[in-house]
Amino acid sequence: MSAKRRSSETSTGACIKKDKRGESAMINPDLEDTVIRNGMTGAWKKRSRYSHGSVQLDCEPFPHCKISNFIHNESFAEGLKNELLQVNFNGKSNDLYKFQQSDDLKTRNDHHISEMRSLIFVQFRSWLSEVLEVDFEPTIDLSCAKYERTDVLLCHDDELEGRRVAFILYLVPTWDVCDGGMLDLYSTDGHYQPVSVVKSLLPCWNTLMFFEVSPVSFHQVSEVLAEGKCRLSISGWFHGPSLQRPPRYTEPPVPCHTHIPRDQSVLFEWVNEVYLEPLYQAQVQQEFESSSEIRLPNFLQEEKLKQVCDALRLAEIQWEGRGPPNKRCYASAELQSVPACLKECWELLSSEPFFLLLSNLTGLSLHYLAERDSEDGEQDAEENDTGGPDTSSTSSPAEKKDKGDGSPPSCVGELRRWAHGDYTLLHDSTKREFALDLLLHLGCTGWKPEFGGFTSYVAHDEDEELLTVYPEDNSLSLVYRDKETLKFIKHINHSSAQSEHTAYYDFSFTYYE
Repeated sequence: MSAKRRSSETSTGACIKKDKRGESAMINPDLEDTVIRNGMTGAWKKRSRYSHGSVQLDCEPFPHCKISNFIHNESFAEGLKNELLQVNFNGKSNDLYKFQQSDDLKTRNDHHISEMRSLIFVQFRSWLSEVLEVDFEPTIDLSCAKYERTDVLLCHDDELEGRRVAFILYLVPTWDVCDGGMLDLYSTDGHYQPVSVVKSLLPCWNTLMFFEVSPVSFHQVSEVLAEGKCRLSISGWFHGPSLQRPPRYTEPPVPCHTHIPRDQSVLFEWVNEVYLEPLYQAQVQQEFESSSEIRLPNFLQEEKLKQVCDALRLAEIQWEGRGPPNKRCYASAELQSVPACLKECWELLSSEPFFLLLSNLTGLSLHYLAERDSEDGEQDAEENDTGGPDTSSTSSPAEKKDKGDGSPPSCVGELRRWAHGDYTLLHDSTKREFALDLLLHLGCTGWKPEFGGFTSYVAHDEDEELLTVYPEDNSLSLVYRDKETLKFIKHINHSSAQSEHTAYYDFSFTYYE
């Protein structure tokens, strides 16, 4: 027979003295069952499964536990939900997430919220400390989140100094798998990098989930797909001694290459002739040097554009998923599998004449002729293969040294496909560098900003957005990025899958002086 403490006990008992203002919060009495307490402790140590009463523990892919009917009195849970819906929420949106978050709950005096805070950080923390045999700190981390249609929290591990256990209490209406908003758990590889979702947990009314924060605790909240439903939850962390973390894995760098030798005729075959005019190039360069970015519409000639767009729809192209999901998720074309015109377009953007064209359009030293003109300070249109004006580097000698000048200009590029669920995170651009980013968007006529898929440039360690580049068909975007600038591509949400164009493409290149 299981043993239960008397309800009058208050240290870790099943209830708190009734407040004059209303009903008290009572924790699920199963947590006071010594059989469950001892069973949980043993299973947690052994990293094995355990299920008894309202408690279900699983240690794959990392230790996590589900407690059903966490609040014993149903009426209190309803009152808590109603009270939470009255607090102030702020829209939160960046590379990693989009949802609404409440103000800090650790100091609010609302009856149900303060009762719940005591329930979690007195009774439940004491129980958890005993079960996990961890001495938790008195720190209180507590907030409320509302996820509605297209809201999402992408793959991350929750690791931050002092966080030991994460918890989420769901206060959701009847919820189905088709509504999205699942808590997805990832498997990891030998480098402690996430690989794929191996378990999805459905949010359920008055259910508390907790898991150990560790180097492998990668998880996400999948995109909410339901119309008119609110995924309401309280979440936070218990702080304590962090688990030992192995050295962070560094991905091998993607090889760069110098320009491909090609005749200047490749420009006249592919590029809109307006961008080959010396006077227009001078105007573009002046605008670029003042703002470090520019968009060039109708960049490819119409005939070439049609060929490229038709080829992109062919089934013969082999698209390879790019990960890991804590950094990126999209499809990249295997160049050996693409039709000839797509190879030619890729070679155009890698060619020596195109390097010189970029020098003329931006003033950057991406070709020896541009570097020579910078030294001479004279325009020599006759010797310039593209007919462009004199160009000069925008970098000081100190900056050029910092950028590792001495090696020839180079680039790295790929052909990418973007569809529902794709994104990149700031973790994907942690390399601090001076570089010129090029994006040539294709097949995105009718694409709307609310779908996501736009490229956002932000200042390092700041929330300030510096620039947003939206997909625009046959538009070439050039952005010069310094060491304090990072970028990400916003998660593409379910709205895009319901549109006429469910995917778009881009050639993405980065050039180095």
